[in-house]
Parts: sequence; structure tokens; C-alpha cells
Amino acid sequence: MARLYATFLTFWPLLCVGVQSQSNGKDKCIYQGDDDTYSFYQGGDVVLGGIFPLHSSTIPLVSTFTSKPKLIKYKFFTPRALRWMQTMIFAVREINQRQDLLPNLSLGFHIRDSGDDIPVSVKRSLLLVNGQSESDSGQSCEDTQKQPSPVIVGEASSGVSMAVLRTLGSFKIPLVSYFASCSCLSNKREFPAFMRTMPSDLFQIKALVKLVYYFQWTWVGVIGVDTDYARFAIQLFLKESEIFHICPAYVRIYPVALTQDAAEELVSILKSSSATVIINFSVDSYLHGILKECRRQNLTHLQWIASEAWATSKALWEDFDDLLKGTLGFAIRKADIPHLESFLKRVNVSVVQLSNFLSEFWEETFHCRLNGSLNTHVHGEAAQNWPPCNGSESLDDGYTLYSDVSQLRVSYNVYKAVYLIAHALHNMSTCVPGKGPFQNGTCGSLYQILPWQLLHYMKQTHFTTLGEEVRFDDNGDSVASYDLMNWQRGSDGSLQLVRVGFYDASLEEDKDLIIDEPVIMWHRGEKAPASLCSQSCLPGSRKARQKGKPVCCFDCILCAEGEISNETDSVDCLTCSKETWPNQAQDQCIPKTLEFLSFQEPLGIILWAFSAFGACAALAVLGVFIMFRKTPVIRGNNMELSFLLLLFLCACFLIGLTFIGKPTDWLCRIRYPAFGISFTLCISCILAKTVVVLMAFRATLPGSNVMKWFGPAKQRSSVILCTFVQALICIIWLTTKPPVAAYYTKFMSATIIVECAVGSEIVFWCVLGYIGFLSSLCFLLAFLARKLPDNFNEAKFITFSMLIFFAVWITFIPVYVSSRGKYMVAVHVFAILASAFGLLLCIFAPKCYIVLLKPERNDKKQMMK
Repeated sequence: MARLYATFLTFWPLLCVGVQSQSNGKDKCIYQGDDDTYSFYQGGDVVLGGIFPLHSSTIPLVSTFTSKPKLIKYKFFTPRALRWMQTMIFAVREINQRQDLLPNLSLGFHIRDSGDDIPVSVKRSLLLVNGQSESDSGQSCEDTQKQPSPVIVGEASSGVSMAVLRTLGSFKIPLVSYFASCSCLSNKREFPAFMRTMPSDLFQIKALVKLVYYFQWTWVGVIGVDTDYARFAIQLFLKESEIFHICPAYVRIYPVALTQDAAEELVSILKSSSATVIINFSVDSYLHGILKECRRQNLTHLQWIASEAWATSKALWEDFDDLLKGTLGFAIRKADIPHLESFLKRVNVSVVQLSNFLSEFWEETFHCRLNGSLNTHVHGEAAQNWPPCNGSESLDDGYTLYSDVSQLRVSYNVYKAVYLIAHALHNMSTCVPGKGPFQNGTCGSLYQILPWQLLHYMKQTHFTTLGEEVRFDDNGDSVASYDLMNWQRGSDGSLQLVRVGFYDASLEEDKDLIIDEPVIMWHRGEKAPASLCSQSCLPGSRKARQKGKPVCCFDCILCAEGEISNETDSVDCLTCSKETWPNQAQDQCIPKTLEFLSFQEPLGIILWAFSAFGACAALAVLGVFIMFRKTPVIRGNNMELSFLLLLFLCACFLIGLTFIGKPTDWLCRIRYPAFGISFTLCISCILAKTVVVLMAFRATLPGSNVMKWFGPAKQRSSVILCTFVQALICIIWLTTKPPVAAYYTKFMSATIIVECAVGSEIVFWCVLGYIGFLSSLCFLLAFLARKLPDNFNEAKFITFSMLIFFAVWITFIPVYVSSRGKYMVAVHVFAILASAFGLLLCIFAPKCYIVLLKPERNDKKQMMK
């Protein structure tokens, strides 16, 4: 009901009521409504309409209709808007003085105050396009008729612009906004008559998101006033921020008429959040209550990000400089308009008395009254004590937002809007009949301008002003270009708006935002604050999203074994290739180290030392046997087979060296066959010695000629025959599926295991099995001969050596199967050395003991006992 009532009050002055004149008896049209002299008018061939928010924050009024409704009251007067209005007047007068632009056509203006209020703006926009003037009730319509405006420069607010467009849209009357940035206004189906010299919010949002992403602020607060501008801007921001993985810590829309309770609730949310960066979408006037409550609750650590609506506003600085120092925001490009400053300061007492706009500004600035009158509906009752203005006041005496031309941004947009209309009218005036853009080549009419024709020319217009080429896209939007502004405190405490970067939508995607970071003055400290829900995950870990929270809230989990992450805040860990492995920090894959039993490592040194020692020991024993070959101990124990066995044992010790070092295909092909054949030779010799012992005692029986069938030649032949079988197995092995050097990477290890793959597992175990078969046969025969008499009998030593041999190799099998890499090779070498040492010590140590230490027992008589 309150909204309907406000709308009724809005259109009441437009009602034309016919009454009977008492003097002449004729009907007469008069206006119904309140007085409203807040307007600027100058006639011309074409009168441009203008709407500017000279006031803001209306004070709600409730009428009982028992008396005449009161005038609308406002909380704030806006000097910036007055400068925008004066810029329009300046541009119109500048164009009228030019000979190259509209030389035969003069421009006028009709400017009114929108009050930053939808009902007021709609009412006054209708007054502009109808040419009517609000005046004293009862005054004749004919007496006050003014020239209609075919086009309007305005409005500043997106929401107000939408309301005006919905009213004037049916008539296709162009509205050229200088500050309405809502992307919703680019919808040509809903707003076909809209154009603007202000970039669309779509580009501002992209710039803001990239700014936030540049400083790695992934957890930000987003607030905005309850207007179409803020709602659409926040909606776009949330959508665009998802692309860059930026999360809103909170999203709040606060009312235009902010109550104390609403301010406390909003600031409590800001205070409880961990976000230190906050983005606000509103004009400066709506921030007063929020900032005042922030100070009351001691909320002073926030880094503010300003939308373009207040990025260059200085009205907040004086009261809240401690809260807003370091603020960042994108502002539309500024320009220096020649002679504008002198035009603005041309205002004096004699001039301001001609306009309510200027008189109110004068009284507000110098706190004095003009001609005893006071705009109490704006200044408040406390201003009644102001003294009269004495005429000595001057704008040169101090700083005012009105005369500040250091940041001509919105003013420059107003300037370009006027020039857009002027160039469109100029194109209409220079149109050649028959070549016009309309049906049958007709041109637009300048004598009775049709708004839709003017709109067509405006959409086709591009021009250059103050060195900038002004163009418009199909939606009537100008090309987006912003300056990144930083609020810095000057040496005198004043606000210094410092340009620290820019955004240009016409540049490439990765080059459109440029920031000069060292120039930025931050709210606190000397570097950008952190605004994160969770601390960044360092390389070597990945993000794990916290359940029920936005993607920006996560835990950091170390990458699993064999995986890395080489970026901060990595979502997934990468698995290293088979040839690489993570370093200790798990942030890069490095080549795996090759693992094999080398000669340089301690284990390899021990093994090859024992191998060399064993070979030397075998050769030493051979030397002793050769030196004492004619003694009974040596001669009585099959000297020839003993010499062969010692040589083969020496070979077994040396074969162990082939298992040490980096495996190659040829080394692998030599290693296993040499191992098999060398041990076969040893066991074959021992087997022959065992058979000789048995045969020797059989030969002592009467009539036995067994030794004739197992003499030295037969013994050598038996060794060769047994070895031939093993050699045949090895030949088959090498020709079918030989051993090769293999690189094993399938195990989760930082090393690549280099070892000899046996090739054919069956043949490998056949080689070991054949050695085991000969050993078993040798053990059986030695066991049978262990109790035969005579000191020539060495079967007991052979039996014991075979037991050691079996123990070693039976233990070897499970350990070998369960080991990998160099330890498996070490087990193999250990088995070779242990079994070889067992044979050497058990068979030859007793003989060496007698020969070297008990020579008295080394005679025939002792041997025959």
C-alpha cells in the first residue's frame, strides 16, 4: 500500500484537470500537484533531457490525506551529482560554440533531480519528454509549456534507469546513462532504447574476479545494497568466481534504509567470518551506517574492495579514513576536460540565487543562508542558526567535491553522452535525401525529431573526443576500460586516489589486467593480506574437500607413495613413471637409482673378499698337495681327483665374483651356466672319490677285479660324463630362453632393481636339481662307506661336507625365493661361498693338518694302522 501511495503521489502533479473559468466561461487546463522548482532549463532547437541524483535517501512520509501532502525530504545532498549536471551544461554550451559540430542547430537542456528514487525519477522523466513544467497549482498549462526532450541523459542508478526505461520504452525514447552499469540493461529485448557511456557490470565483475584471483583471495565476503544493480552484480560475481575457484564466505543484501538492528546483524556476520577481504556493491551513501557500526564493534581489519559505484568517492574518507585506507576498486577511465574547472568555479552568490540546486549547494558548503531562506527539508532544523551569506564566499577558498576535477570519471561519461547525442544529430543533419537509413532512403527529421529515428543514428555513431575513440557494441554498451584505484592517505591526511593498475577488456585474456603491486598501500602491513578458508596445500600434498563446506575449505593430505604434486593447492597427485620416483619433498619425480650388488658397497666388498680368500685358499691347498704329493697322505687319497677338485673349487669361489657388479646380458649368460657347471665338476669329483673308496675296499676281497673297471681313466671319464649332462642342460638353456639383465620397476620403491632374470625357470631349477641329484648320490655312497676301515677312508669327511652342502642349499631355496634385488644375489653368492668353503674345509683341512702340523703321522706305517 505504501508503494501504491508513493506512486500516486508521483503522478499526481501530471494530472491535468479541466475547470470552468469564472471570467470567460471557458474550460481551462491546470496542473494539480506540489511546487517543484528543482530544474534547469535552457531552450534550443533540440532540448536534451537530463536526470541527476542531486539528493538521496528519501525520508518516508505517511499522509492521512486530511491535509496537503508534504514535500519529499532527503537525508543527503550530493555535490558530485551537481558536478555531473554542470558538466552536461558545459558540454551543451561547448557544442553550441563549435562550428564543425551542429553549426546550424542549437542545443538546449532541461535537467531535473531524480532524488535517486524510482517514483520521483519516473515522474520527472515524463515531465522531460512531455515538455511540461511543474509549477504552482492552478497555473495554466499553456503558460508553462516547455519544449519536449527527444532524448534523456540519465540515470545514475541501474534500478532507477530500469524503471524509467519501462515507462518510456513504449515510446522508444532513448535513455543514455552515464553511471548505470547493471548487465541486465544490455538486454535489448527488454530495454531496446537504452545506451550508456558506462561499461557494463559484466566487465567490472570480470575485472574484480581477476583482481581477487591475482592476490589469491579465495575466501571473500560479498555484500550489496538491495537494488537491481547490486543483485545482478553479486549474481554475476558468484557465477564468474566459480571459474577461478573463489568462494564467498557470506553473501548479504542489506536494505536501502538500513536500520540499527540490520547494521548490527550485518557487521556481526562480517566479524564472525574468517574472510578478511570484503566486496561491496553500492554507492557511497549506503555505506555510512555499516562503517559506523564496524567502528563501534571494533571491526577494523577488513580489506575493502569497492565497486565502481564508490571506488572514487571521497565522501566517506573524512569520517572513515582509518577503516578505508588501502581500499582497492575499479573506476571508469578518467579524463581532463579543458576549461571545466573554471566553469564550475564561476558560481557565486548572484548566480546561485537563480537556481535551487546551486543555492542548496552554496548553503551546504558555506553553512550560510541565502536571502534568509533555508532548505530545511534537506539541511535539517539545526541549520536554522546559520548566518546569512555575505557575498564574500568563494569556491577557491577550500576544497569541495563539486569543484574537484582531479577524478573526472562519471563527469567524463556525462560529457561523452552529450557528445554522442550531438554527433547523432549532426549525422542526421548531414544526411543526403535518397541515401538515408530509413524506408526509401529517407533521412531523419530535425524539425520534429522522432525519438526512434534519433536512436538509430545514436547506435550507428562513433566519434573521438579528448583523444579517445568512443564506440558502442550491438547492445549499446561502450568498450570496457577501468583504472584500478588505491585509497592512500596523503601527508596531510587527505585521500589520495592512486592509479595502481588497469583493466582493458579489448586486450587478450591473459593480458587484460595489469597491476603495479609495489605502489599499492595496504590497509595493514606492507603486503597483501591473506583471505583463505584453508591455508594453501604445499607441493607434495593435495586438497581434500571438507564435507559440507565450499570447495575453498579443504584439508591437505600428503601424496601417497610413488605420487607427487608440483603445484600449490593441487587437486590430485600425479603418479611417477616406472623409471622415476618422488624426491623427499614429493614435488617432483627424479630418476630412480639402480639397485644391484656392487663392488663398492660394504656387502659387495665382504662377498668379493671372501670369494678371493676362498680361491686363494684353494690354490694354497693345491700348492701344499703338489709339494707333498709323494707323501702317503696325499698319495693314498686319490691325488689326481684331489688336484681336479681343488681347481674346480677355486673356480667355484671365482664364479661368485660374476654375481657382483651391474648385470648385463652377457654377464647373466655366463653367470648361471658357469655356476652350474663348476659345482657339477666339484660334486662329480667328490662322487668319483667316493666310488673309488668303495671300489678300493671291494678290490681287497679275494678274486675281485673291480678296480680294473674303475681306474684313473674311468674316473676322469665319469667326471666328464656327469658334467656333460649339466653342460647339455645349459646349452639348451642358452639357446631357448637364456638369462638376461632385467630392470624391475613394478615395486613401490625409489630404486630400479637390476638383476639377472633366469629366463626359463624350469631350466634354472633343472640345473639346481641336477646338482642336488649328484650331491644326494654322493652323500648316499659316502654314508655307506663311512665305517670302512683304514686311514685311507675319507668317506666320513665327504659325508660331513655333503651335510653342510645340503644345509646351505636347502636354506638357500626359501630365502632366495623371498628376496629381491641385491639381497637375493647376496644370498646366492653366500650359498656358493658357504658350500665351497664347506667342501674345502671338510675334505682337505684334515689332510693339511697332518701334512703341515703332524708330519710324524704322514708315513706308511701310521696310515696302515
